[in-house]
Amino acid sequence: MNRKYNIFSFFSGAGFLDLGFELSGGFEVVYVNEFHKAFNDVYRYARQKMNIESPRYGHHIEDITKILESEELDTLKTQVEESKKETLTGIIGGPPCPDFSVAGKNKGKEGENGKLSGTYVSLICESMPDFFLFENVKGLYRTVKHREFFEQLKSKLADAGYLMTEQLINSIEFGAPQDRDRIILIGFRKDVADALSLPYDGKFLIDFDWDKNKLYSREALSLPWPKKTPYKEDEPTEMPEGVIKELTVQYWWEKNDVMHHPNASMFFQPRAGLYRFQSKDEGDDEKKCYKRLHRWRYSPTVAYGNNEVHIHPYKPRRISVAEALALQSLPREFELPTTMTLTDAFKTIGNGVPYMAALGIARNIIDYISNHSK
Repeated sequence: MNRKYNIFSFFSGAGFLDLGFELSGGFEVVYVNEFHKAFNDVYRYARQKMNIESPRYGHHIEDITKILESEELDTLKTQVEESKKETLTGIIGGPPCPDFSVAGKNKGKEGENGKLSGTYVSLICESMPDFFLFENVKGLYRTVKHREFFEQLKSKLADAGYLMTEQLINSIEFGAPQDRDRIILIGFRKDVADALSLPYDGKFLIDFDWDKNKLYSREALSLPWPKKTPYKEDEPTEMPEGVIKELTVQYWWEKNDVMHHPNASMFFQPRAGLYRFQSKDEGDDEKKCYKRLHRWRYSPTVAYGNNEVHIHPYKPRRISVAEALALQSLPREFELPTTMTLTDAFKTIGNGVPYMAALGIARNIIDYISNHSK
């Protein structure tokens, strides 16, 4: 493709989802919204280091609810319309999701964060981009009481003229070394689908190839991965047979050279002695808190809220920021400011969409358009 499609990004965080779209070669992020300044600082810092241009419509550090309730909505709508005259324009984002997560607050649509999913959909319906992407936890998709709300959101989007397709994806399918399920909802306006010759049936897009840019099947999770191994500090071990090296923690740490990464020394120091860091088996991730990773296995979901802690497989400490970034499958060149707090660093990493998943989904959208458009 010659012309890039424009992206308006909301709930951008440190920009992992955006980076996948940008580095797919088919999209340019032109507008960024993120409520937390510390996360937006990471966004700007990382892209400056990677020589990615700033969004033409700027960074907006504010609650999107206020955008809907102010004159800023008119400005946003004008910018979206201006962008649509230039090229296809989309809105992407993943509203905060703990209210739909069993491991989180589980308050659903009435929770403070849960309400933001409705606000995000309202923003899409008001600004009417050519297409959109909505990302959230699997609890919104699979939990009965939350699924009803999800269906209401889709009905509102359908009433606004959007045709949709959805899938529950796992990040490991796209080559990220972690077990992380997420629901992805993609929609195109009906008039845009007609103009691009995108096939649909009723309210649903058809022939969207979700598997096109997946590297592995979900069955990769069922391979004979190692369970627990006695902890051996700094001792090398052989990779067992029957596993996929490219999905292991060790592979990504070597790939990103985490020991020499700018964020290598950023990790929490143990306060209560080393016992719990030396007594737990490598691969023992059965409890919610203090999960020890296994070097020759993929990681559990990268999430660092609610006392969730990942311990290094063969060192008596928590994992570093550099190691956590690698588990999110980010390019080696992506780095965080060394001046930010460790709490903010791990929170923004855990909130992000794994880069490899974002990249694969972005390529799926490009392929869908190019395969059908005349």
